[in-house]
Amino acid sequence: MLTVVGMGPAGLHLMTPVASRAVAEAEFLVGGKRHLAQFPDFCGETRELDADIPGLLDWIERRLSHRVVVLASGDPLFYGIGTRLVAHFGIERVQVIPGISAVQYLCAKTGIDMNDIWLTSSHGRTVDFDALIRQHKVAMVTDKWCGPREIAAELNARGAGQRWLVIGENLAMENERIHRLRACDVRAEYDMNVLVILNER
Repeated sequence: MLTVVGMGPAGLHLMTPVASRAVAEAEFLVGGKRHLAQFPDFCGETRELDADIPGLLDWIERRLSHRVVVLASGDPLFYGIGTRLVAHFGIERVQVIPGISAVQYLCAKTGIDMNDIWLTSSHGRTVDFDALIRQHKVAMVTDKWCGPREIAAELNARGAGQRWLVIGENLAMENERIHRLRACDVRAEYDMNVLVILNER
């Protein structure tokens, strides 16, 4: 059985009890280096989650008769590895245990309601900034190629420099920082982050 576990934004303290139990019962554990490091007492076989997704799918396929757990950042189906695993293996062979997404966490910390939010990502994809600026409120998962500074530059180029960016940096970690800046004032680089763009005064 393949189980995809949402780890939340960071650290074991935001994992749900059912997610923790799945890891405790796993025979094989897959995850990023920093995720695997949080389970130093795991006795089964581990595999680091890297860019070789076809290799990973083959590796999992050969172990599906065992308890395989894949650790995912945030929520597995919110621009996460869970989407790829469900598409490949089918939901009948995958159990997904949701986690708290970085967007949920940032909105909870800042009091931004999510009722009318448009969710997207710049992670490994080309962003349609013309479509983005038509939205009233946007939450975006970023990557190292298209982070807050690059996003702000695109907003400025389209006359949207007065929109607010709420940037959550290293969320749920000891060095967590949350910034609220106009797009026209964003010039710094930020560590691992997610942001919300607000079209308001």
